[in-house]
Amino acid sequence: MKDSDPTTEPIGQHLIKLISNLCFSVFVFSVLIITVIAITYQPPDPWLESTPALTKFFTSSENATFKNDESVVKTGEDLVSVLPPAISPALGNQITEEVIEKSEEVIANSTTLKLNCDELRGVNCSDPRILIAVERFNLKAFKSIAFLEYQSPVNGSKEDECDVSWRFRNKKEKSWRKYRDFRRFKFDVGEDCDYKVVHAGGWHSGINARRPRSAMNNRSRGGGSGRVAPPVRDEEINDTIPTLGSETNFRKGKYLYYSRGGDYCKGMNQYLWSFLCGLGEAMYLNRTFVMDLSVCLAGSYNPSNKDEEGKDFRFYFDFEHLKEVASIVEEGEFVRDWKKWDKGHKRKIPVRKVVSHKVTPMQLRKDKNTIIMRQFDAPEPENYWYRVCEGQAAKYIQRPWHAVWKSKRLMNIVTEISGRMDWDFDAVHVVRGEKAQNKELWPHLDSDTAPDAILEKLKGMVQPWRNLYIATNEPFYNYFDKLRSNFKVHLLDDFKELWGNTSEWYNETTLVNNGRPVEFDGYMRVAVDTEVFYRAKTRVETFYNLTKDCKDGINTC
Repeated sequence: MKDSDPTTEPIGQHLIKLISNLCFSVFVFSVLIITVIAITYQPPDPWLESTPALTKFFTSSENATFKNDESVVKTGEDLVSVLPPAISPALGNQITEEVIEKSEEVIANSTTLKLNCDELRGVNCSDPRILIAVERFNLKAFKSIAFLEYQSPVNGSKEDECDVSWRFRNKKEKSWRKYRDFRRFKFDVGEDCDYKVVHAGGWHSGINARRPRSAMNNRSRGGGSGRVAPPVRDEEINDTIPTLGSETNFRKGKYLYYSRGGDYCKGMNQYLWSFLCGLGEAMYLNRTFVMDLSVCLAGSYNPSNKDEEGKDFRFYFDFEHLKEVASIVEEGEFVRDWKKWDKGHKRKIPVRKVVSHKVTPMQLRKDKNTIIMRQFDAPEPENYWYRVCEGQAAKYIQRPWHAVWKSKRLMNIVTEISGRMDWDFDAVHVVRGEKAQNKELWPHLDSDTAPDAILEKLKGMVQPWRNLYIATNEPFYNYFDKLRSNFKVHLLDDFKELWGNTSEWYNETTLVNNGRPVEFDGYMRVAVDTEVFYRAKTRVETFYNLTKDCKDGINTC
């Protein structure tokens, strides 16, 4: 047997130790990297994961100051592609072809509804076959509409006409809100003894099928102007301020109270980003959020370019929906009950005041005080509400985007405009204003959004003589007149009567504003423009279709 070489054994052992140490070092280094990533990683808000472009839209900031495009308004119903089942109530039975066929089977099997064609000499609006004819016609005519329920047809103005009312929702709208339309239909009787729709009137043409005036509509409103609101009113809106009730209920509650910070009078996108941070923290802490309904509208939305205080949250957003999905209390109501308790009891309400956003929500999770009051007294940008949700807190606080929808009153205007174009229109979003003036950041925007340039671009994208809605911040109404040679052009100002002093919007917002008329301001215009644009069949964007300039300026594409 051959003897082993004693000089080789130490070399082998040394090599094994070297490899072992190297592997261990790699392992330790890997663990270190993973630990650092775990500590610093901030997962994206799950509400925004389905729309990464919108995430950038809201989070793109520089030195903690928002600098994003205010020409498009996004809220919760725009940000989520599919509503979570937990917050999606039943929309009722949608009228589909299958539902219509079942109704026809019931009629065919009913002895009382059997019809002798020889006896069918005219149109009988109470005949259930009339409603079936309307339902089938609407399904074919309005592909973007989900029909939810119909009212029984009533007589029109002529023997062969019937007026029909129904409730619906637009399939492109992510919310579950319902709207109403009523139209006049002209009928004929086919050879198979069925009713046929030979003509359908336009939006809200079936005036005999509209709802009767409510007692509120019968009295004059609007600051003593003597004008009466139109008979159609959305009575489903309930944006009254909730009350806490008894003193006992107040004392048993747990509240998160944000004092006014630097976000006040900033752009509406920053306002939403901050507001949802506070609301998200309240949900994380399982507390009721104390909400200030007073909104300061930034000067960028006003012709005077001056900030306007004293606006009401309910002018812009759906307060009823917010109350349904979040625990909130109005600030004035809350402060009154707080003072009332402290005045009537020797033992004051326990309050914890938090003076820095660096105190994280996680540190407040086990706090037992009735009120946690965050104060934002530091200079900007340290006094922005959304700073609370930065850093480590971003892993725990989820902004409840689903809680904020646009005002139903504004959406009624959107629905009216879309309905008047029979839900069959295309749209172009034309951004001009200050961006078109700034040749350093947007060198081609002005020329690329000139009427001739837009017309040439649209000729290859939109069929001639289609309804074309132009959503724009261009102040001169006649700027787009050249497009009228090829398209049926519609601008927001073509529908001024929808917010004029005889409109339902005017009367309802006046009531909310304690009898003072409300201006249809720049933010409302952008909100309506945005939603009408979303409902178009073909949508042409400024920065993706009309110009090669970057949306946020040079070298930001």
